[in-house]
Amino acid sequence: MTTLRIGIVGTGFIARTHVDAFRRACLLFPEVATEAVVEMVADVELDTARSFAARMAIPRASDDWRALVADPQVDLVDIATPNNLHFPIAMAAIAAGKAVYCEKPLALSTAEAAQMADAAAARGVPTFVAFNNLFAPSTQLAATLIRRGDIGTPVQFIGSFDQGFYSDPDLPASWRTRAGEAGSGALGDLGSHVVSIAQHLLGPITAAAAFDATIFPSRPLPASGAGYGAKATDAAARQPVENDDLVQALVRFDSGAMGSIGASRVVAGRVFGINWEVRGTEGTLYVENERANELHVFRMRDAGDDRGFKTILCGSQVDGFREGFFGFDYGGGGIGYFDVKVLEVRAMLLALRKPERWFCDFAFGRDNQAVVDAIAASARAGGVLQRVGAAP
Repeated sequence: MTTLRIGIVGTGFIARTHVDAFRRACLLFPEVATEAVVEMVADVELDTARSFAARMAIPRASDDWRALVADPQVDLVDIATPNNLHFPIAMAAIAAGKAVYCEKPLALSTAEAAQMADAAAARGVPTFVAFNNLFAPSTQLAATLIRRGDIGTPVQFIGSFDQGFYSDPDLPASWRTRAGEAGSGALGDLGSHVVSIAQHLLGPITAAAAFDATIFPSRPLPASGAGYGAKATDAAARQPVENDDLVQALVRFDSGAMGSIGASRVVAGRVFGINWEVRGTEGTLYVENERANELHVFRMRDAGDDRGFKTILCGSQVDGFREGFFGFDYGGGGIGYFDVKVLEVRAMLLALRKPERWFCDFAFGRDNQAVVDAIAASARAGGVLQRVGAAP
């Protein structure tokens, strides 16, 4: 049994999901052969760090992420902060020889992401980017069916991630609406997930043309809190929204396939609406991610009166799900966001024990950021086609 000591930077919702996932992955999946111990948490406010530590049963708290990175009792640095802090924290952790697990998007720019990936490769440290949707049972099975040729040659990808959280115009501003801290808005926060799925399933995206919009140009200042739970002030003071509320892109893959990628944080009624479809020469498959255990598949080769889309409950057919969650040989049972996070962390812990490169590493995050940047550049230019990786 290996002990992995984790230091987490950040105390918001995402940080809580990470702590929960590390603990449950070790409890549910004995094959990880790891005891993951969250040893330390850091936040800019010491009281906030201490409160989080007490709530989550973490031994130590700090208001200095640099102290956490340098601490000899920390083996892996978990970055769950606003996006502008990903680069300095990750670079410091890499220099210290620590493994790094970083939330998405990896950085504010492709240039930053490339520096992070290059530094990690040069130092030989394991890196991980938190594209958790790649580990949903439906996504895992879709990848298997595509590789197996069940839908022929993929020719089109259609995907979107829609939330309604910011559909309330009086929801206060936060770091997510400030370009200096978040970079892009819905594009980086939500669209990067869709890009990760698209490139995981169909390969590299090479060009994009896009439009974006900021639907609510200003928001009230927050009276308390900094994240999803923030409350607005009673005053009329408002802060400009500095990034996109929604974005829509057309993309071209290196394979010749085409696609569309959309993201919005202002879709009334949507909570976690990641929906995507892959269309091939011999079939189609699609996922509605709020039902992450279901994959809908149509194969041209199927015959008979019942020919049509079939819904597969995926759990029994993907690595780890059956053994860890249910223990029986069929895929029933619901699965939610936190369960997918556990499957992601399970895969990450297993990867730490192997010499092979982990596929969802900083190089993957860099390639994702290059697509995000191309989409953003096209939107700034009024929809002009942009080559992925071209100089901004």
